[in-house]
Amino acid sequence: MMKEQLIKAMQRNQFLNMMYMAKDGTMSQRRIKIIKIVTNSFQAYCFKRQAKRTFMIDRVLAVVPVSSKEREVV
Repeated sequence: MMKEQLIKAMQRNQFLNMMYMAKDGTMSQRRIKIIKIVTNSFQAYCFKRQAKRTFMIDRVLAVVPVSSKEREVV
């Protein structure tokens, strides 16, 4: 389910707000733009870290597309 959402967001060139759980169980909210999706993970530009990061698809808790109004803030 989540992978399809990520693929759609990438195809639409959308920015996403993502809730993510790290290996150690800590949760973070990040604003991302997906670059590439592979089998179990994806690469995205993370605005919080100001860098390209790799995320595991099964650790994504939720994604919400960023509205154009919100995008202007970045």
